[in-house]
Amino acid sequence: MALLANHASPAAAACFGRVPPPPNRLAVGDWRRRRAQKGVVAMADLLGDFGARDPFPQEVESNFGEKVLGDVDTLHRILIPTLSVLSLARVPLDPNPAPVDAADARRLLHKVVGWRLLDDADQGMSLQCVWKVRDEACGRELVTRINAAVNGAPATVLFEAPNQVRAELQTPSAGGLTVNDFIVAARIDQVKTLDLIPKKRVWA
Repeated sequence: MALLANHASPAAAACFGRVPPPPNRLAVGDWRRRRAQKGVVAMADLLGDFGARDPFPQEVESNFGEKVLGDVDTLHRILIPTLSVLSLARVPLDPNPAPVDAADARRLLHKVVGWRLLDDADQGMSLQCVWKVRDEACGRELVTRINAAVNGAPATVLFEAPNQVRAELQTPSAGGLTVNDFIVAARIDQVKTLDLIPKKRVWA
């Protein structure tokens, strides 16, 4: 079959999906251009049309949008994230932070990784995160790294034997959580921990 395709006429070669070779050296450029154009057309057919178009006047007059399934009250908005959302760890701490309520705390919780919200009737809300480490030496090292990232902000960072580190954030002067606590949590999220946590087992 391959021998037939290699020596067949251009019409026969087209049946096998092959572009015939150029008849002479002067036609090499044209042959390559035809082959490249054929590849572009094939790729366009494969991927389809990525563009969008405005509706035709006939479509607008037919109220086609009213005939599709969906909630007519749905509000579609494109939210452009601000710098504070993209880089919460870079936001400076507020010298006089105000406490946040439970609803705002739950929304801010989505901006940090691995933290959970605790609500104590006596002490108010706080943030908590727990890390599993390989051994005590790794635990002590992680506590040192977290304290360096906190840089004096109110935080409780403890090593709990045999292999756990726990951090709790709260602003005592505000009687609960403030935006500062979430900023500190985001800074702690940037602490390197991969060299301290247990290695994952890979089974063959």
